[in-house]
Amino acid sequence: MDGGKPSLALVYQAVQALYHDPDPAGKERASLWLGELQRSMYAWEISDQLLQLKQDVESCYFAAQTMKMKIQTSFYELPAETHIALRDSLLSHIKNLKDLSPVIITQLALAISDLALQMASWKGCVQTLIEKYSNDVSSLIFLVEILTVLPEEVHSRSLRIGANRRTEIIEDLAYYSNDVVTLLMSCVEKTGSDEKMLIKAFRCLGSWFNLGVLDSNFMANNQLLVVLFQVLQQNDTSTNLHEAASDSVCSALCAIENVNSNMPLAMQLFQGVLMLETAYHMAVAREDLDKVLNYCRIFTELCETFLETIARSPGRGMGDLRTVELLLICAGHPQYEVAEITFNFWYRLGEHLYKANDPVLHEIFRPYIQRLLHGLARHCQLDPDHESIPEDTSDFGEFRMRVSDLVKDIIFLVGSKECFYQLYSTLKEGNPPWEVTEAVLFIMASIAKNVDPENNRTLTEVLEQLVQLPDTVHIAVRYTSIELVGEMSEVVDRNPCVLDPVLNYLMKSLREKPLASVSAKAIHNMCSMCRDHMSQHFQVLLDIARSLDYFSLSSDAAVELLKGTALVLARLPLEKIGGSLSDLCAVQVIALKKMISLEPTNGKSVDPTIWLDRLAVIFRHTNPVVQNGQSHPCQKVIQEIWPVLSQTLNKHQADNRVVERCCRCLRFAVRCIGKGSASLLQPLVTQMVNVYQLYPHSCFLYLGSILVDEYGMEEGCRQGLLDMLQALCMPTFQLLEQPNGLRNHPDTVDDLFRLATRFIQRSPVILLSSQVIIHLIQCAIAATTLDHRDANCSVMKFIRDLIHTGITSDHEDSFEVRKRLVSQAMEQHGQQLVTQLIHMCCFCLPPYTLPDVAEVLWEAMHFDHPMFCSWLENTLKGLPKEMSGGAVTVTHKQLTDFHKQVTSAEECKQVCWSLREFTRLFR
Repeated sequence: MDGGKPSLALVYQAVQALYHDPDPAGKERASLWLGELQRSMYAWEISDQLLQLKQDVESCYFAAQTMKMKIQTSFYELPAETHIALRDSLLSHIKNLKDLSPVIITQLALAISDLALQMASWKGCVQTLIEKYSNDVSSLIFLVEILTVLPEEVHSRSLRIGANRRTEIIEDLAYYSNDVVTLLMSCVEKTGSDEKMLIKAFRCLGSWFNLGVLDSNFMANNQLLVVLFQVLQQNDTSTNLHEAASDSVCSALCAIENVNSNMPLAMQLFQGVLMLETAYHMAVAREDLDKVLNYCRIFTELCETFLETIARSPGRGMGDLRTVELLLICAGHPQYEVAEITFNFWYRLGEHLYKANDPVLHEIFRPYIQRLLHGLARHCQLDPDHESIPEDTSDFGEFRMRVSDLVKDIIFLVGSKECFYQLYSTLKEGNPPWEVTEAVLFIMASIAKNVDPENNRTLTEVLEQLVQLPDTVHIAVRYTSIELVGEMSEVVDRNPCVLDPVLNYLMKSLREKPLASVSAKAIHNMCSMCRDHMSQHFQVLLDIARSLDYFSLSSDAAVELLKGTALVLARLPLEKIGGSLSDLCAVQVIALKKMISLEPTNGKSVDPTIWLDRLAVIFRHTNPVVQNGQSHPCQKVIQEIWPVLSQTLNKHQADNRVVERCCRCLRFAVRCIGKGSASLLQPLVTQMVNVYQLYPHSCFLYLGSILVDEYGMEEGCRQGLLDMLQALCMPTFQLLEQPNGLRNHPDTVDDLFRLATRFIQRSPVILLSSQVIIHLIQCAIAATTLDHRDANCSVMKFIRDLIHTGITSDHEDSFEVRKRLVSQAMEQHGQQLVTQLIHMCCFCLPPYTLPDVAEVLWEAMHFDHPMFCSWLENTLKGLPKEMSGGAVTVTHKQLTDFHKQVTSAEECKQVCWSLREFTRLFR
């Protein structure tokens, strides 16, 4: 907005273009221009004027949204003397616009709430609003909206009001909470059966429950609670009202998680929810799924709230097991979405009973879990007219996966062995329809690994039966039986006599398109678990690996097969490994050579990633045991393959995706043969550096860190690796110094500091003595601002390890030299580092970064305690003590307490805890 304040006509024109211009480019231009206006100082006045004009819904909505956004993000722009005028103006607007559109009311209610939370001079805002508007029925609609969003905004991430102000507000809201509930009951009485007002009242009540400020004794005897349950018991309640009432009850149940301190309200809710069983059955009879789902949410929330009571004293008082019965009733509903709502309770109950480890409790809950398992098995049944294999990626397929996870977690209560036998006997003794058989096999596959395979005749019998299934059986049954066979690989390992029939069965299924991928996964499981037994079948595996593309395999399944083959290859005699590895890689190498020789068509080269991924998985999992002094059996093969990888890299050097796959392949090749890759070091580093100058792919930095990890402690390699680092750093710094360079290239930041950290770990003195270290430290301090998990973690680890290398003596490099070099770096950058870290924690970084920051502060304090105390004191003095709204952000006592807690901490976790508590004052 460099051209000054725009006219209202121009703003109105832009809003019209945003909503009504048929040209997408016109909409985009309007959006960018309006976004710029919202960020400018003129937005305050223009929004106010647009709301006064009340020209149309679009311009008023834009103005209301802008007001909310400005108050949330730019409240500091307004001088304190304008705050009261802004408040009065907003209250005037919401009253004048109350009939225009509900979305405008919501935006203005949010603006008023956010203003109240930041404006310390507006004392008792709830009381002010109730006194001003509660007697006017027409004003209730926006009054209740403000009172709904106000508690929701207290913990909003858009507002950084700090813990002190937040505590003050919560105490204030708690003080007036009874007045709010009384107002809501009054609204319900005044408006009679007005459904919209009932929905608003229930939403508002839920909002205050969620904040945890309602007086539970007052609520226990309040008529509003009675109205809530009446609405939920009536058959003719509309869907929207039913949902609002259900949400409110769920919020109430969450609010009384500490049952003992909320006993009167807990009792009312407990009894009220148990009374809803009949209403649930009526909703089922009417096939009203929305209401059924709402009731199930309420029942589940009830069980979660009273979980400890249920698990501690089942059948007594509020441990009444009718609550669990309600969930089993829900689990029996024909729609699987209903049963799924209950899953979290069963997880938590299982965890609770596992920790309690009380056989008496296990015995009480066993029949409930058995009934649940029967219900889940029924829900897992495919439709009888389903003709293909089960689909893992559909909603129903994902539900089955969640069932599988739940069964694994709770099966201990029934007993894996007993359950497996019981399921098997239902198939053995009966002749169920195919969809029942398939579902039973699916549940058996979920628990197969939990059954002890030692001397277990039934398990081998199951395997023998499965591999004899005729081809005429439904394809879904065959698919799931293969999954079950794959899960029983440990049984095969203990009973090698069944390996041949199992392998024959899987090889046969591999040739059928629908069963190929699941068979490949099962073969991989056999290779992984039965590596020694499978070595005699290596030639068969090699033949399959050579013909992968003749099978209808997904790319993941093909890679799994190669992984299994490589695992078995590593168990062959050493003298056979080299030739076998060469044979295994041959198909991939030939394909890459062919691609290198082909000219691009329409400017595009053939994609080599499939072959690179396959080579990578072979190198990654070929890990033979090599004794000291023996040459690595894979060394010669990898040296022969290197030129092909080098040429592939050169040909596709501009394509980040292909280069990443090349680097990944080389990484596993280097890891495979370790020091045996020394002859590749010079040509590989040269090529990496040359390509990086033209195309700075961050994967080269990562590959560099692997080379430093392998060779950084070899005296003859150190200078060459340092030269590599310096050569890679120059274009990296140029990239990161661009506008928003750090934010736009987090992968580069991540990989750069992985490389630098490896250097600090393997060869600290040579790096600390170099010119590049200053630039790395400066870059690291700048990069601490990054809100990117991996990048931030790598930066913090680099700084931590750099300081730590001046403290620890467990390295072959001279300790005194290291300490002197780290000391020089800290003298130069220590104050800047501590200031930056504290500021970032208070104002920018998310809480998950705090443990990493705490480790850096801990190391800095250990390195030079007196200097660190001074750096921290200087930093704390520079922090803002007040918010723009006049509220106190941090007191002098809180600053001195934090300084003392950190500088006297005896463990790093104490620093982290102090940091977490302190930064809440600014969030």
